[in-house]
Amino acid sequence: MTKTLEIEGMTCKHCVMHVTNALKAVAGVTTVQVDLAGNKAVVEGSNLDDQALKDAVADAGYEVVAIHE
Repeated sequence: MTKTLEIEGMTCKHCVMHVTNALKAVAGVTTVQVDLAGNKAVVEGSNLDDQALKDAVADAGYEVVAIHE
């Protein structure tokens, strides 16, 4: 399963690192690719829970504005 998250608030490579680490900690996530220029993250894994992904990003200090499958 692959999900694309639109994320607001990322401004630098440290933001990318924080979002990447937060998403990698979510149960079921196997890979994470964060695109600073595109303000998005592509997450792959099994049984991915949208709310868990949103919460992880929020806990890192950013906002998920949309999730696409």
